[in-house]
Amino acid sequence: MSLKLVNISKIFKDPDHANKEVVAVEDVNLEINEGEMVSFLGPSGCGKTTTLRIVSGFENPTTGEVWLGDKMINDLPPNKRDTAMVFQSYAIFPHLSVGQNIAFGLELKGVKADIVKKEVEAIMATMNLTELYNRSPDQLSGGQQQRVALARSIINKPSVLLFDEPLSNLDAKLRDLMRFEIRRIQQSFGITSIYVTHDQAEAMTVSDRIVVMNEGHIMQVGTPFEIYSHPANKFVADFIGRVNFLDSIVEEKNKDGKYLVHIGKNVKLINSSTGNFTKGDKVLTVIRPESLTVSIGEKDSGSVYNGVVEKAVYLGATVEYDIMVDGREIISAVTHNPVIEGVFKSGDRVNIDFDPAAAHLLGE
Repeated sequence: MSLKLVNISKIFKDPDHANKEVVAVEDVNLEINEGEMVSFLGPSGCGKTTTLRIVSGFENPTTGEVWLGDKMINDLPPNKRDTAMVFQSYAIFPHLSVGQNIAFGLELKGVKADIVKKEVEAIMATMNLTELYNRSPDQLSGGQQQRVALARSIINKPSVLLFDEPLSNLDAKLRDLMRFEIRRIQQSFGITSIYVTHDQAEAMTVSDRIVVMNEGHIMQVGTPFEIYSHPANKFVADFIGRVNFLDSIVEEKNKDGKYLVHIGKNVKLINSSTGNFTKGDKVLTVIRPESLTVSIGEKDSGSVYNGVVEKAVYLGATVEYDIMVDGREIISAVTHNPVIEGVFKSGDRVNIDFDPAAAHLLGE
């Protein structure tokens, strides 16, 4: 079922100042399609968890409306909203077996025992939990506990599934595995889902679309590719992965809407931008480190920049460089296949260039 947030705001009283208010979420508008997995991504305090709690009914919006399908659900308590929450703490009942934990919601609804057993066995098979039916929670790994919590939520067939940083308690390797597992399960059941995280890689892995939030506002909504390659503003560009902001000046805008931009020692034709610029405008060319090429440098080369390697970090599959340009600006670059391309060392003079198709313009 689809979900829609209309002009949602949430204002709290400041506990330290009686007459002061804190705006946690301000004028959020968002539509989530049926079966879509949307992640709320942003730094701590950006409003993503508050927005999730408003959808679930654990918080009431100060203003605005929450729509599930064609029904406004603002006045419904959490247990009447046809949503299910997967918490970071799992919230598994320690005195019940795995099978009993998963069956709990159906039994609470008064579903007949034979149907409960059939449903539990089916969902456990789908989620690779069959062999754990009679285990107690304290005999499970973190990943197994997370799958049990997810199965217990899904078995009730909610219209919307809500994830509140569900992998934050797992170690790094298990988090990587569970990202793909959660995405696989969500797609197999086709449940409309909201996933809250501060982890960029996690959001990129599980999402159809990402909602980037900051200070209670939505900064950008888009697919992982759009968010990473075509950020709407400097905050999004800087928050998602590593990035270089290169000072540039617009030379002209051609009839196709593309910009000739002077960057460093060169002029490049940039296809992608978020603004409408004119000749002479100062802009930022946004380029990811992996989109730069680094080669042995000569001062009179045709590359965009010449620089000196300040730092080189060899990581096996890649090499990460910090390169000083004009004695002041540090540009980050990542090269691949160092066995073929070689590894530059600190003090080496290098050229830096890039394909304009990988660049994106932002207003200063």
